[in-house]
Amino acid sequence: MSHDDSGAQAEDQAVQPEDGEEASGAPGSDELSAGPEFDHGDPTVIYVPGMEGSHPAFTPANAENVPGVEGFALVVERGPRAGMTFVLSSDTTTVGRHPDSDIFLDDITVSRHHCRFVVSAEGLAVEDSGSTNGTYVNGSRVDRADLRAGDEVIVGKYHLLVAAGDA
Repeated sequence: MSHDDSGAQAEDQAVQPEDGEEASGAPGSDELSAGPEFDHGDPTVIYVPGMEGSHPAFTPANAENVPGVEGFALVVERGPRAGMTFVLSSDTTTVGRHPDSDIFLDDITVSRHHCRFVVSAEGLAVEDSGSTNGTYVNGSRVDRADLRAGDEVIVGKYHLLVAAGDA
């Protein structure tokens, strides 16, 4: 690094952490301030679903009559935890980043209380809970939608495929 006689470069240079070190929350401190000015909120990052290329763990073609599943299930088709299956309860299943959600999706693109899946005598529906990034069904943003086997529901970075059991 060359030094400028005016000393202006020192003012413009940002302090970079050494490899293996994390940047501190305030200049000259080793920890983040927990004072009243510190925002304890954990905002949701804005995310627009794209057409990321990947190989789905489960396809719409095999989403009907899934062996061993009673009722409806959601299979993570793409995104974190691809291949994981969530069997839906017989009434309402909440989805979000809040640890008390029935389906906990720990990613900043998912709102704390993102959406809910409702199983009724009429079938399965998804209802958005006022999420920041919205809930998408087959590529369209929805507030509420009736679902059937093979539909894709996008919650943040998670692409969930609706599956119907054979039991």
